Amino acid sequence: MAIKTTAVVFVAFAIAGVASAQKMLVTTSSMTTGAALTAAQAALAACQKNGHTVAVAVVDRAGIPLALLRDNLAGAHTTRTATDKAWTAASFRMDTADLADSTQAGKPSSGIRALPNVIAIGGGMPIRAKGSIVGGIGVSGAPGGDADDACARAGIRAVSDALELE
Repeated sequence: MAIKTTAVVFVAFAIAGVASAQKMLVTTSSMTTGAALTAAQAALAACQKNGHTVAVAVVDRAGIPLALLRDNLAGAHTTRTATDKAWTAASFRMDTADLADSTQAGKPSSGIRALPNVIAIGGGMPIRAKGSIVGGIGVSGAPGGDADDACARAGIRAVSDALELE
C-alpha cells in the first residue's frame, strides 16, 4: 500500500513539474491606433486618387476595429463590408481574395462562407510585422476586388517599414 501511495505521489509531482515548466502566457503584438489610422488614410487616398469612393477599415490582430474612414460619397454598405473584410483577413490570416478562391462552391471549405462576418471577396488583407499578424485592412467600394486590393496594399505599404522596426 505504501508503495502505491508513493508511486501516486511521485506521478502527481511529475505532472505538476511538467505543468509548471510549460509556458502559461502568450505575448502578442498588435497595431496601435496611430498605425491603423495611417494605413486607413493611405488606402483611402490611393482609392480617391483613382476616382474610387470607398470605406477603409483597419482592425487589430483580434479583429477589433481601430480605424474606419469612409469617403463622403461611398455607399452605406461599404463601412460594414470593409470592417468584415479586415476581420476576415486577420482572422483567417490570409487575403480575402485567396479565401474566395479556396471556399468556392463544391470545395471542402465552402462552408466557411456561411460563418458570420466572413467576406470572401477581394479587398481584405492581413497586416504583418516581424512574421506575425498584427492586424487587418479592408477596403470596400472600388469597382471590383482587384481595385480594393490595390488600395489595401497602399495602406499596408504606408506602415510596413515602421511596423517592422518596432
